[in-house]
Amino acid sequence: MRVMIVDDEPLARARLAALLQECENVELVGSVGDSEAALSALSEAHPDLLLLDINMPGLDGKALAARLAHRTRPQIVFCTAYEAHAVHAFDLGAVDYLLKPVRVERLRDALRRVRQRLEAQPREPAGWLHARVRGEPIRMALDEVVYLLAEEKYVVAHRSGDALLLDDSLRQLEETYPQQLIRLHRNCLVPAHRLIGLKTLPDGRVLARLAGTEFSPEVSRRNLPNLRKLLRVG
Repeated sequence: MRVMIVDDEPLARARLAALLQECENVELVGSVGDSEAALSALSEAHPDLLLLDINMPGLDGKALAARLAHRTRPQIVFCTAYEAHAVHAFDLGAVDYLLKPVRVERLRDALRRVRQRLEAQPREPAGWLHARVRGEPIRMALDEVVYLLAEEKYVVAHRSGDALLLDDSLRQLEETYPQQLIRLHRNCLVPAHRLIGLKTLPDGRVLARLAGTEFSPEVSRRNLPNLRKLLRVG
């Protein structure tokens, strides 16, 4: 099982990492200090499970869990010092709720529950985009995409480190993946899990903050209410 730790306290991350070493068939694929870093790492680490703190600066653990709630992977196990959030945590689909300091016996039990849930569910259907490299057709996983831009006659899929030309239009992509892709303006779509915030400029324009890139595309007035609602809910 591939596990990522998300906790703003370095000592808590270190303790969980040490406990995982005492558990069988577990691979630690990431240990990050906030939800934004977790979102950035998901497409490369592909964890089966997040061991997730709740009270963190910025996007807290509950908001991150809500953002990922439609996915089969990763599953969520909350690791927190507070009992008060337990009911909401299970409403968000969490597999388990561990109180700090986490004991290895409870962690093993949580891992067993996660395995049972993953075995009972088929893997999430992969989303694929059809692209071209030097004129040759290839396909790329939707999870790799940071943002999509329409440029003149083409749609360009921007990933970490490169960009590829796509065969489909933005409208076709939006209709194919209505739950995964959200529109920022007429020339830009982004994967929903990449949206981490909004920034209002002095002139009134609003930019989107995206996980995995410094690029901040502008948001149209037409799409702004939907994005604000998504951020409040997720």
